[in-house]
Amino acid sequence: MRHLILSLLVFVFCLPAHAHGPTPQKAKQSVTIKAPVAEVWQIVKQFDAIAAWQPDLKHSTGNGLNQSGGTRTLTFQNDQTLVEELDYYNEQEHEYSYRLKTENPQAFPTSSHSIELKVDAGETPGTSVVTLKSRFYRGDTGNTPPADLSDEAAVKAMNAFFSHALEGLKNKAER
Repeated sequence: MRHLILSLLVFVFCLPAHAHGPTPQKAKQSVTIKAPVAEVWQIVKQFDAIAAWQPDLKHSTGNGLNQSGGTRTLTFQNDQTLVEELDYYNEQEHEYSYRLKTENPQAFPTSSHSIELKVDAGETPGTSVVTLKSRFYRGDTGNTPPADLSDEAAVKAMNAFFSHALEGLKNKAER
């Protein structure tokens, strides 16, 4: 009887080791732009105007607030939408951070994400470095997500979104 109880206890305590849910993923990308910080900030500072420089989006709309609580709705090229909300906005430091407010895995394969955007002076006078960094979870938080909502799909999508955004911003700022 004692061996049975001991075996059951070992079994029960080992169960959590076999369960594995989602783990947070991260992405970070930067680009150097041949334009001063003030010019680059002028392009990115309007939170709800991201579609002007992010080619993955058809359009973006929002409540016009560049402060905590400001929101924007992103419409992707496939006509799917998601909503993001500003958590922090600092005009003097040329940075803001925001998070996913309303998820839509058909638009973007994350169940939650937070993103920071920062514009710093580059090493060369008249240049800027724009950095995007994110922490996020895959689109399906179950133990066996489908391939299109997996960690790999979320990492790939976030990196592509960052790459396209930074390339679009660089093209717009250097015109």
